[in-house]
Amino acid sequence: MQIAIIGAGVIGTATAWELLRQGKRVILLEGREGAGLGTSYANAGQLSYDYVAPLADPGVFHDLPKWLLNPSSPLRFRPRPDPRQWCWLAAFLKACNTSTAQASTKALLRLSYLSRDTLHAWLRETPIDFHHRDNGKLIAYRSPHLLEKARRQVAYQAGHGSAQRILDRREAVAVEPALANLGDALAGCVYTPTEEVGDCHLFTRGLFEHVRAHPSASVRTGAHVARLRTREGRVTGAQLDNGDIIEADHFVVANGLQSYDLLKTQGLTVPLYGLKGYSLSLPLPPDPPDGQSGGPPAAPSVSVTDYERRTVYARLGNVLRIAAMVDMGDSSPDIDPARVRHLKAEVRGSFPQLAIEQAEAWAGERPATPDGKPIIDRSRRFENLWLNLGHGALGFTLACGSAVLLNALMTNGRGPIDASPFGIR
Repeated sequence: MQIAIIGAGVIGTATAWELLRQGKRVILLEGREGAGLGTSYANAGQLSYDYVAPLADPGVFHDLPKWLLNPSSPLRFRPRPDPRQWCWLAAFLKACNTSTAQASTKALLRLSYLSRDTLHAWLRETPIDFHHRDNGKLIAYRSPHLLEKARRQVAYQAGHGSAQRILDRREAVAVEPALANLGDALAGCVYTPTEEVGDCHLFTRGLFEHVRAHPSASVRTGAHVARLRTREGRVTGAQLDNGDIIEADHFVVANGLQSYDLLKTQGLTVPLYGLKGYSLSLPLPPDPPDGQSGGPPAAPSVSVTDYERRTVYARLGNVLRIAAMVDMGDSSPDIDPARVRHLKAEVRGSFPQLAIEQAEAWAGERPATPDGKPIIDRSRRFENLWLNLGHGALGFTLACGSAVLLNALMTNGRGPIDASPFGIR
């Protein structure tokens, strides 16, 4: 069986690797000049297996006025005269209820644990250097009210295998001394000691090289798929911009937001929308010897999410990756200087010793579904067309598990976990 995979971000590359591991032949097509150069390039770096709560949450209705009225809000909405935006937003708001959020969380936890176990198995077989560490994660809360709300979420997730606990300010600073920089503003944290970090781009690039070297794989970069050729309920080929036709037995669409227009040409509409985010990559000086710093460390060593600021801090080798922002309605690839200034100001307020002006800024769009769950399923219209897309901010976390689930569905018609939550909707 030969399978053509469209997209060599972390999702497409992981899918290619799993299919090769299971004895299939693969053609991996990437429109850019290399792997992982889009959304996978400079994301937050967190492998957040135990914290997968979707953005669609009942609390959205309380926060929505702030998103609309505050240009500095970490979640910003720009209304556009675009039916696609309003259809997605309507579905998103419909998903902002307790029962849907809990069901999405339950499904995402199962997929994330499958992904964690798969990643560890792959790395034992095929080591990749991507600054991977299991250094734990702290979700820092400034508001005691929100910390109590998080306590209920932790209790719910514990019933589905999550291992987290609530720390007060003193306990949190003991785990991560750099949090002392927040002073009395810190109410407490959710601590997950098993969470991990890694550089998504380095992982994708390393895995891509293993795919390229595999005897059953063919790789083409600079190969943008313009349209799919179809006949009698099957895809017969992927036509590239240059007119080349790529033939295969099955086709997997895994090219993120670009998949929307590609599928639209075939009369297929998927509920995908881009949520633009920003990141800063800050080179760090060597840590001073123990006892010689004269105060709390400048940068956290444990992965930290500042919940109210929607800001993530992850140490990747000698670089601190800082990621934030959810911008709805800004599809421009440009970096907005005002958003970067705002992010840098937030970092200065939390970790003032960091030389934040030395950071390199990046922006990219996360391909999101309204309810936060990816689509991992066979097309309803074409029997040999498969979708693996819509992972939002959890692409790196869910990539390996999504690949395993897709392969199982292609091979056996069922997966190692319940696949129904990830069906086309």
